[in-house]
Amino acid sequence: MLNLQAITKNFFLFLSNNKTLDRLAKRYGSRFGVDKLVGGETFSQAVPVIKQLNDEGLVVTVDHLGEFVDSESEARERADEAVETIQTIADHNLRCEMSVKLTSLGLDINRDLVIENMERILEKALELGITLQLDMEDSSRCQDTIDIFKELKAKYPNVGLVIQSYLYRSDKDLDELDKYNPYLRLVKGAYKEPGVVAFQDKDMVDKNLKQLVKKHMLNGNYTALGSHDHEIIDFTKELAKEHGISKDRFEFQMLYGMRNKLQHDLAKEGYTVRVYMPYGMEWYGYYMRRLAERPANIAFAIKGIFSR
Repeated sequence: MLNLQAITKNFFLFLSNNKTLDRLAKRYGSRFGVDKLVGGETFSQAVPVIKQLNDEGLVVTVDHLGEFVDSESEARERADEAVETIQTIADHNLRCEMSVKLTSLGLDINRDLVIENMERILEKALELGITLQLDMEDSSRCQDTIDIFKELKAKYPNVGLVIQSYLYRSDKDLDELDKYNPYLRLVKGAYKEPGVVAFQDKDMVDKNLKQLVKKHMLNGNYTALGSHDHEIIDFTKELAKEHGISKDRFEFQMLYGMRNKLQHDLAKEGYTVRVYMPYGMEWYGYYMRRLAERPANIAFAIKGIFSR
C-alpha cells in the first residue's frame, strides 16, 4: 500500500504532466506569486534580478525552462538562445553560470545534433569564461547524459554535470567520473522513478546524498550541494571543517525564491551560495516536480513565496 509521502509525490508528478493545468498556469501564474519563483519570461527580464542577487553576495545559475524537444529546428533555436544568453551574461558582467537540459537540445532526436549544439554553446561559454552544467533528467537518459558529458569534458574544461542521489547507480558513476576531475552538482532527484533503479525511501535518498558529497569532496573535486535540507547542509559544513577543505572547493545551491534567509546566512558565513534561477514560460512542470520531490518542499514553497 502506498504511504502518504508516495501518494503526495505521485499526485504532483501527475499534475506536472497535465496539459490543461499547464495552460492555466501560464495564463494565471503571475497572480499566485510565480514571479517570486521564476526570474522572468525572458532572460532580459531576469538580468536585473540576477544583478540584485549578485549585489547581495549570491551567485546564480540560470536554466531556460523547457525540455523534451522533438523538432530539430526547435533544438537549434534553443541552442541559439543559449549562446545569446551566455553573451548577455558576459555583457552585463553577471556572476552567473548556465544549466542546460540535453533533451531541449536534441538528445531524443539525434546524438550528433545534441553534440553539435552543445559544442557551439560551450565554445561561446569557454571564450567568455562561463561555466555550463548539464542537468540530469530521468533515469532512461542518465547513461546518454554521462557519456556526452565525458565526450565534451575531453574538449571543454568549463562543463559540469548533475548527479542524483536517489539512483542506485550514482555511487558507481562517481567512481567512474573521478578521473575527469568533474564539477558536480549533487542533488536528491526530482523525477518519478521505479524501485528497480531508485531508492523510494527518503532516509535512504538522504543517506546516499551524504555519501556522495563525502566521496566527491574527499576526492578533491569541486562540489555543489543542491539542497535546502538543514541536516545535509550542516553535514557538508562539518565534513569540510573535519578534513580541512577550504570554502572555495564547494558551494551550496538552492532554488530561487526559496529559503532566502538561509541563503543569505550561509553567504555571510563566507560560503559560496548559488541560486538556481529558472526563466521562461515553461515553469509549470518544473515547479510541480520540485513539489513532488519531497512533501516538505510544499511548506518550503509556501514559506519561500511569502517570506523574505
